[in-house]
Amino acid sequence: MKRLAVYCGSGSPADPRYIALAREVGETLAGRGIGVVYGGGRLGLMGALAEGALMAGGEVIGVIPQALADAEVANPDCTSLTIVETMHQRKQAFTDLSDGFLTLPGGVGTMDELWEAVSWSQLGYHAKPVGLLNAFGFYDQLLAFQQHMIAVGFIRPVHAGIILAEHSLDMLLERMAAHVPHRPIIQMTAADL
Repeated sequence: MKRLAVYCGSGSPADPRYIALAREVGETLAGRGIGVVYGGGRLGLMGALAEGALMAGGEVIGVIPQALADAEVANPDCTSLTIVETMHQRKQAFTDLSDGFLTLPGGVGTMDELWEAVSWSQLGYHAKPVGLLNAFGFYDQLLAFQQHMIAVGFIRPVHAGIILAEHSLDMLLERMAAHVPHRPIIQMTAADL
């Protein structure tokens, strides 16, 4: 993996562990020679992620919509910063520029990005690993809900393993590097569905 799209919040929670985590992820990825593709912001976990990677000598590619750049939240320190018109263009750029997806704690935007990466994988629009860093148990309830969707039958067994979730970044990166793509929906027939 040469580059990972990293999804995380632009907020700064009161608990300092979240900012420290994002900074550490940036440092670790840079230390492994893995470039960061992210939302291009300078605030919250996004800013800490970029700062950590840049301070460790890593590549940081920011992709931000014009409206957010106009609101002065763009990070001018990125190795490269691309300004796009829409969120759809931003997410397409994440997919085009990365070899996989790594999700850290975040809010609604982070969930949108994670689930789009999962959905596109399930459909077959990409065959890249989708990692979820469940630091501090932040995603325990989301993973329980995913298991509920599997149990009810809204997620097919062949797609149940799309999200690779771990509490440890090292373990997660190992699993992502060993990722074997599943059979996507676009390769199935109606009888399979």
